[in-house]
Amino acid sequence: MRGDEKRVASAFGDYLEAQGWSVRYEVDYCDVVATRGSETIYAEAKGLTAAVGLDVDTMFGQLLRRMTPEPRPGDQYAAVLPSKAKDAVLRVPERVRQSLRIRVFLVSSDNEVTEL
Repeated sequence: MRGDEKRVASAFGDYLEAQGWSVRYEVDYCDVVATRGSETIYAEAKGLTAAVGLDVDTMFGQLLRRMTPEPRPGDQYAAVLPSKAKDAVLRVPERVRQSLRIRVFLVSSDNEVTEL
């Protein structure tokens, strides 16, 4: 991971660990994989770049590739990005994100994580 993306992924990992998740980074091309009991979160993180909109579009494609043909009950997916990229992630309608079980987490400049 490069620059700001590493910061975003690390802040998200810290956030999950504080909630009892076991977190691993860079697992099978996935930025963050977290487990807690029978639940697993597959997360893609993006940092701020000159082409943040394109990066967010790429991130959703990466999340779609992580999904199995048959959904497993405990699987969840997460898009994790800096708070300043909120507008770019909101281009994907909420109903689409919900139907695909994609949660969105924003990381502030001081590494505070919030879920949309």
